[in-house]
Amino acid sequence: MSGVSGVSGLAGAPLRSVLYMPGANERALEKAATIPADALILDLEDAVAPDAKVEARGRVCEAAGSGRYGRRIVTIRVNGIGTQWHDDDIAAVAASGADAVVVPKIDAAADVHAVVAALVANGAPATMTTWAMVETPTAMLHAHEIASASDRLAVLVMGTNDLAKELGARHVPGRAPLLTGLSMCLLAARSAGVMILDGVYNDVKDPDGFTAECAQGREMGFDGKTLIHPSQVDPCNEAFAPTAQELDNAREVIEAFESAHADGRGVVTVNGRMIENLHVEQARHALATADAITALQP
Repeated sequence: MSGVSGVSGLAGAPLRSVLYMPGANERALEKAATIPADALILDLEDAVAPDAKVEARGRVCEAAGSGRYGRRIVTIRVNGIGTQWHDDDIAAVAASGADAVVVPKIDAAADVHAVVAALVANGAPATMTTWAMVETPTAMLHAHEIASASDRLAVLVMGTNDLAKELGARHVPGRAPLLTGLSMCLLAARSAGVMILDGVYNDVKDPDGFTAECAQGREMGFDGKTLIHPSQVDPCNEAFAPTAQELDNAREVIEAFESAHADGRGVVTVNGRMIENLHVEQARHALATADAITALQP
């Protein structure tokens, strides 16, 4: 396995950058081993033509179990429930050694239950988690039941392209048409205690627009972002990592809080700002995230 150590989550592993890689392209699967993404989604769905899906399935499952990706989290996106490939995809992924199965068009808790039951029936190890793609108006309205459907569900993945299509919305800077759905899914993920990934940015030749959308995603509370091109990985990693200033502030907050408690003081201030337990928790989370990122380095 490449990084997951239990169905309750991802063992503190960062998911800043999660890169889709086409399952039909052997060179792309090989190149993925050199790309510093935190996680990979080896894709059997949109990136693979119908007549190539069976061959791609074998190639992707072999790659997932090969160990070539080091400490990266390796997942496989299967074809959706109800398609002619879904059942065989799930059976193959269950035995592949991947860390998780990514399932598109999850609209209800029953969909999660069906995927989990199929994994169990096909002998998937207990450490293999499910990542649910939420990308329709129905999914937005059922986000909490999806996020809390199973202990084996670890991540919600926003499918913003499909959501925009379903809404009849346009892709515009700031993503105003999508903000309601994004926020509903964030609330659901945090309530259920699972991670959540922002959707892709389509224009790989617009780095400024991409950087702005990464910043928006982090400000909203997303754990990371799904990506469609290797050039997006480094700026995404930077955007979703704590800055040096944030880490310095986190250490200062923790030191001041612990010192005050040791001295019996009930009120703690740092740079004129009153510090409470929630600020200490945020500071410790930032430091833990930085440590997890460092642990990924070769």
